[in-house]
Amino acid sequence: MPRQADTKDEAQLAARREEARRHIRVVGDPVLRERAREVTAFDRDLAKLARRMVRVMHDAPGIGLAAPQVGVLRRLIVYDVSDDPRVVVNPVLSEPSAETEVMEEGCLSVPGVTVPVERPVAVRVQGADLEGRPLDFRAEGLEARVIQHEVDHLDGVLILERTTRSARAAALRQLREQEEGGGPRGPGGGL
Repeated sequence: MPRQADTKDEAQLAARREEARRHIRVVGDPVLRERAREVTAFDRDLAKLARRMVRVMHDAPGIGLAAPQVGVLRRLIVYDVSDDPRVVVNPVLSEPSAETEVMEEGCLSVPGVTVPVERPVAVRVQGADLEGRPLDFRAEGLEARVIQHEVDHLDGVLILERTTRSARAAALRQLREQEEGGGPRGPGGGL
């Protein structure tokens, strides 16, 4: 029998997860298909947005989130692949590795679905931090995958466009069945 404190903690976690999922835009929302605009003001509002995005990402739960996923058309991503949340403003990707890898990806904006996506295993990332200071680093492995996934969101691209035709068809079928059956409307776990 669970202790009362455990039950209370579980209820609080479930409530936070539900609240976070209400803030995330899901497939079908037109904002997810738009290209986000460059950030020009590195101010308190930007820092507040980044903090909110990190909280929503963790509570959802996910390991990455782009501003358009919370309805803000700005080029801002947050991610956390090692218990150290990172923020990249106006990210630009270059120098992709020749080596690629296919992995199953989920997405908070495409609830309950995973699809195989091929991506470079490493990429150069340039952008800025929340104060506008330049960032320039090479991301590899899961970090590179998450950053590429989130930058796709900034360009209005979902994982459904990055997968095979047959996987896309199966995912769309699954999404229709969820909607018809009253299944999960909000996001499931994902990047």
